[in-house]
Formats: sequence, structure tokens, C-alpha cells
Amino acid sequence: MHGLILAISAYLIWGGFPLFFHYLSHVAATEVLAHRIVWSFMATLLLGLILGRGRTLRRLISDGHQMRWLFLSALLIAINWLIYIWAVSQQRVLEASLGYFITPVLSLLLARLILKETLHLLQWWAAAFAGLAIAWELISLKTLPWIGLSLAIAFALYGLIRKQHPVDGLNGLTAECLTLLPLTLIWFIWQISFYPATLAFGHNAFNTTMLISAGLLTALPLVLFAMAAKRADLSVVGFFMYLNPTVQFLIGVFVLHEAYPPERQITFILIWIGMLLFIAGMWRQRQQRRST
Repeated sequence: MHGLILAISAYLIWGGFPLFFHYLSHVAATEVLAHRIVWSFMATLLLGLILGRGRTLRRLISDGHQMRWLFLSALLIAINWLIYIWAVSQQRVLEASLGYFITPVLSLLLARLILKETLHLLQWWAAAFAGLAIAWELISLKTLPWIGLSLAIAFALYGLIRKQHPVDGLNGLTAECLTLLPLTLIWFIWQISFYPATLAFGHNAFNTTMLISAGLLTALPLVLFAMAAKRADLSVVGFFMYLNPTVQFLIGVFVLHEAYPPERQITFILIWIGMLLFIAGMWRQRQQRRST
């Protein structure tokens, strides 16, 4: 039970990210991203040292092969973060939540195509409904839901790399942020040298506190999820993954009052049907594993 509570807490924090980044909408997405990388590195490094994972981190950093793959995964997660931060600032949380509804299905398809993992028939149907939702969006609104698709593709590829090159979540994120620090430092030097007036950090206490907190908020649900995975069956924890986009969707509609075309209601209905089929497929697979 404690494991499930920790998992639900992690998913609820992830789902609440639109509220946090909404208060940073006045800050350029690139600056928010840069600070998120820096302060995420500081937060995860400190937590890792407190939890006694310093030796493991040193071994990881000295492994050149692993670090090259983590640099690639870091670029993917940075792209995901940047698009998401920008989407929230542009009042497009609903489109972002669509991406996180699609991500688990896309991850399964990548696992099937690349890792040759088997899928339950219900999960194939889930993929079909996700594809139908995207097709409906294209036909009804004459545009691809590029925000959702970009977020889903970046995160699914990120998950694929991390699955093929497994590292614990905390040290993994520390190492990923470490690989991005040189690029982040170059960006800061460029901004300070040529566009210092555009920087929000240090402008007032609110901006500075919120930008620092972006790193802390990134680390917290990661630690909670890692604790949950140790205390509960990961397949059970996975059933709650849709809490994240569901909370994002509810925040977008009822808190941020985002307007959206009526046609998008059909999109989400199709996605929710796919979500139920996906969860049912996971449950059936779990039952089959138990019986063998």
C-alpha cells in the first residue's frame, strides 16, 4: 500500500506541472529549460549523495559508452521539456496532455518493433484508437497535433534508450543533466553577453525562487517513483501512469480554462477509449504471467 501511495503521489506531482510552469509563462521557455537543467543537476546530485549513491554515480560517469547514450537521452528529454514548457506558456496544456496519453502506446509499439516484445491484442487496439484520434485531429482541424506528437515521440524514444541502457532514475538524471551543462553554460554566457535584460533570474525574488524550484520539483517525483518501484510491483505502479495526463487535462480545462475546438472532444474520447484498452491489456498480460 505504501508503494502505491508513493507512486500516486509522484504521478500527481507530474500531473500538476502545468500549474507550476504557468507561473513562469512570462519567462522565455529557453531560460526556464536552462535553469531546470542546472537546478535538476544540483538537486539530484545532492539527493544521490545523501542516499549514498555517490560511488555508483562515479562509476557511471567514468563509463564512456553509457555516458554517450545518456547524452542522447538527455537531448531527447531536453526537447521534451522545452516543448512542454513552451506549450504551457502558450495556454496549450490540453495539447500537451494529449501527448502523454499517447506516450505509453507509442512506447509499446517501439518495444514491439525494436525490442521484439509481444503485445496483447487489447494493446494493439489501444494503438489503433490512438492512431484514429490523430487521424481525426488531422481531418477535423486540418492540422497535426504536433505538440502532443512531439512530446510523445521524444519521451518514447527517451524511454527506449533508458530501457536498453538501464540506469537508476536518480543517478541517470544527474548524469544526463551533467552532459547538458556545457551547452547550458554556453547559452548562459551568450545571453549574459548579448541579451542580459531578457533574463528573469535575479530580477526579483519570485522569478529566482521559481526557477530554482524547477529543479527541485523535477527531482521530487523521480525519488517518490523510485521508492514506489521498490515497494510495489512495477506493473501495478504502471496502472496509474495515466493519472499524470488526466490531471494535466483537468487543470487545463477547469483551472486554466483553456479554450479548445469542439472537434477535440472527439479526439480525447478516442484517446480515453484507447487508454482503457491499454490498461486492460496490461492487466491481462499481468494475469497471464501470474498463471504461468
